Amino acid sequence: MRLSAIQRSSLVVATCWLGLALGAAAQTAGTGTAGSPATNAAATSGDSAKAAALSSTDREFVQKAAMGGIAEVELGKLAKQTATNDQVKNFGEHMVQDHSKANEELKAIASTKGVQLPTELGEKHKAAMEKLQKLSGGDFARAYMKQMVADHKQTVADFKKQVESGKDADLKSFAASTLPKLQEHLKMAQSLSEATKSSKGDAGTKSSY
Repeated sequence: MRLSAIQRSSLVVATCWLGLALGAAAQTAGTGTAGSPATNAAATSGDSAKAAALSSTDREFVQKAAMGGIAEVELGKLAKQTATNDQVKNFGEHMVQDHSKANEELKAIASTKGVQLPTELGEKHKAAMEKLQKLSGGDFARAYMKQMVADHKQTVADFKKQVESGKDADLKSFAASTLPKLQEHLKMAQSLSEATKSSKGDAGTKSSY
């Protein structure tokens, strides 16, 4: 059957439109849509690039600060549940409040840098937690406050180093704004540690919190 000139022209136009449609579909499949493997891979690559842009000092600080913050929250919860010394219990409550807030601030900053933060206790603090869980009364108070002094000495040193040597402006600002509170924690921990050492029981002295 012969096609008229008009029919042949219509067939050519239809074929062209079909080719354009198929080409557009192929291009969309290649570039990926939201939630597709191609898009997810691009996002992951972007996060890796951001993380790699941080200096070694910045990356070390983020990981240590996050791990230390998690430990203070979890050990603080244990102190709230276990301590019979009101001052130690109160100190633990402040550790939960203050470090939870700082942890959220650090998490928000880390997300913009493409950095994945730890979500659970490290081995060192797991061991400390297990040790403290076996104690009670004055023994718990003394061991917990001793742990708090050691932890906060290290944390204060880490934050001072970041303020002085860090490269990332956001992380330096976070460290500088958080440092005074950490120094306050250390001072209080040292005072309570001395009080629990000299106390025969688990009474302690009035807390300044």
